[in-house]
Amino acid sequence: MIEALIAGERDPQVLAELARARMRAKIPALRDALVGRFTDHHAFLCRMVIDRIDGIAATIDASTKRIDEGLQPLQPAVTRLSSIPAIGTRQAQVILAEIGTDMARFPTAGHLASWAGMCPGNHESAGKHYGGTTRKGDWVRSFLSELLAGSKGG
Repeated sequence: MIEALIAGERDPQVLAELARARMRAKIPALRDALVGRFTDHHAFLCRMVIDRIDGIAATIDASTKRIDEGLQPLQPAVTRLSSIPAIGTRQAQVILAEIGTDMARFPTAGHLASWAGMCPGNHESAGKHYGGTTRKGDWVRSFLSELLAGSKGG
């Protein structure tokens, strides 16, 4: 419908008939909604926005292709990571890009969790333990937190 508006079509009946799938049941409401003032200036602005969206999509596609090519040698690790529930291919690629494949730099899993900002702090003074907050971490912590929240259905 937007493409038809941009092309110059202004008849609400004709525009409403362009509806597809579930929108077909709403043609009477669409006819009413499509009555109004849509000028050539509006069409120009819509064309600019659509062109911008298409350009961004092309940039994302090119970047995705480049990332996939660069991670080709790590494909077995990507496959293993993406077999974990809630971790898809893109999430596995992000984890590998940030953490790498050499786990020798982390003596234990706790060290990795602490580096990622997933561990609570440990504040002790005069033999008393006080509640510590987790460090701010970087974007890895927020990424992992989103994964954990998503896997719990929240």
